[in-house]
Amino acid sequence: MKTNYNKRNTFSKTLLLCAALITGLSGCKKDYLAPDPLSIYIPETTFNTKGGLDAAMAMCDKTLRAYWTYYEYQDLGLPISTDYIFSDVAVASKTDDGNIFIDIATRLTPTDQPERVGYFWSEAFNGVKYANTILNNIDNVTGISDTTKNEYKGRALFHRAFHYMGLVFRFKDVPLITRILTGPKVDYKSTKREAILQMLTQDLENAVQWVPDQVKMTLIGLVNKASCRQLLLKCYLATGQWDKAIGQADTLINNSGLSLMTSNFGTFVSPYATTWPVTRNVIWDLHRPENKGILANKETILLMANRNNTDMGIKMNSMRNWCPFLDNISTTYDGQKQAVRYFAQSSSSFRAALDYKDAIGRGIAHIRPTYFHQNSLWYVNGVNDAGDLRHNSTVGNWARMDSLKYNDPAATGFYGKNLRLYNGSTLLCTDTIRNWFDWPHYKYYIEDVNETGNVNELNHRGGAGDLYCYRLAETYLLRAEAKFYKGDIAGATADVNRIRQRAQCTQLYAAVSIGDIMDERARELNMEEFRFAELSRVSYSLALSGKSDEWGNTYQVEDLAKNSYWFQRLQHDNEFYNKGKVMVKNRAYTIAAKNINWPVPQTDINANGGNPLRQNEGYSGYDAGISMWTDWHDAVADELPK
Repeated sequence: MKTNYNKRNTFSKTLLLCAALITGLSGCKKDYLAPDPLSIYIPETTFNTKGGLDAAMAMCDKTLRAYWTYYEYQDLGLPISTDYIFSDVAVASKTDDGNIFIDIATRLTPTDQPERVGYFWSEAFNGVKYANTILNNIDNVTGISDTTKNEYKGRALFHRAFHYMGLVFRFKDVPLITRILTGPKVDYKSTKREAILQMLTQDLENAVQWVPDQVKMTLIGLVNKASCRQLLLKCYLATGQWDKAIGQADTLINNSGLSLMTSNFGTFVSPYATTWPVTRNVIWDLHRPENKGILANKETILLMANRNNTDMGIKMNSMRNWCPFLDNISTTYDGQKQAVRYFAQSSSSFRAALDYKDAIGRGIAHIRPTYFHQNSLWYVNGVNDAGDLRHNSTVGNWARMDSLKYNDPAATGFYGKNLRLYNGSTLLCTDTIRNWFDWPHYKYYIEDVNETGNVNELNHRGGAGDLYCYRLAETYLLRAEAKFYKGDIAGATADVNRIRQRAQCTQLYAAVSIGDIMDERARELNMEEFRFAELSRVSYSLALSGKSDEWGNTYQVEDLAKNSYWFQRLQHDNEFYNKGKVMVKNRAYTIAAKNINWPVPQTDINANGGNPLRQNEGYSGYDAGISMWTDWHDAVADELPK
């Protein structure tokens, strides 16, 4: 049976199936993945076999990975870049873009959601849709055991919980969808964030029981028991259950066959050592895509497979999107020659000794790190910790602008000399926002062999590479957070110092604050975690705990749109937003306290004509009198056919 719905409603769409979804996904086009179908297939006629379930589970995995990779080649950035410009460590920096998204305080509205803000709404409900398809239909599948059915259910519950965690800590109170519809529904109500978190916690407690350990699985990259524990740990933090959070972390750290990688392992990858020499070290090895999914890596909790030249390979363009725009960086001291040039290997001007195109990539700086991320973050006990491998330019992990060299052979007298920002008092760089900043080379460098292997290629953007969804280093920092809320400062300090010791830091903490824990997350998990979403969650958890932040502030859960730990961090640490003086294209860098909650898209409020969805405080359409579900059971019951 085929049903046509004319009412468009993004978050309540059921699954659209294309032929490639049934046969293995490889032929799916982006159009079929967009959550806006006019015509749907009723799932019960399709998902009655294990093959159909596997196809839906593959879509769950692909949708999870798409938060990092998007779906296809994109020059202008990734969803994760958008998340980071709402944080303390990065801002938008493509200064030639007349539409650059920097004036967040006034620009972000229910009808104007620049960059990929709306993507986090639509893609989350897309992922929820695929998970619900499995959960709603698996009991009708014959020929598989109850144990196998529970494994599928557990993985689907993980995926649904992952998406909803992102939704509630970006958009706050949102519609709770647990069913694939058999008829049109346009009267959803928002469900209170606290209620959704309670349901997710219960779901993940079941998932931890049902999903097998990685060692019992034949494939790497499927949701496993440890990843369910990690997400459950975050749910316990978000519901104020500190002891249970610590218990899950203890199990992951002590009883799951996992351990921090503390010495070199796997394949040593340093293909352009003449230009960018790397002294082999554990941090470099840990972040080579070639090493993330191997059995020797005991730190990986959940891997997202993303391989060059395969159906699973989506180019991250990490170097293009996140590295400085060196094409326009500066001139030689005399102002006569461009400082850095990109030469194809076939060019007569190419010099292997300074082959920056291949060694560090050709960046456009879609986003750039703040001064805090480049500099003050790395001070501990008042000392810039030179031993920290994550900020170490001597071993090649961290890239400093003044370690680059003029590489145009025609720049007589300058070739091979280190770059300068100034010649005396004369500024040599015309755009220091986009063109001059340091960066974590060990995180951003992902070789695209198709581009480095082409002797006529002028670009090297960053290829496809396996990605971490979760790894054990984060578990230590989550446990430190739970211990801090509980008042166990010594235990929290020991967990943070464990991560610092692995990074070979010379400075260790004597007693950590929540700020020290979040600083360590910024050092360890840059461009792995979704920094804004985590700061939003921590702001909520800190308010639940009643504990003070590093400045002595305490917060109230119901008032986070007026003042939050997230907002205070940006006010203290992000020099672009807190000064209000930096201008690009007649726009100023601004952000407001209300932006801890993103606006619910007006298109979806309009489409849900039977009930008004709740808009967030501070945005057009906000009405505190709009009712919402405060018990998730009621929201689920409302989905049933009437």
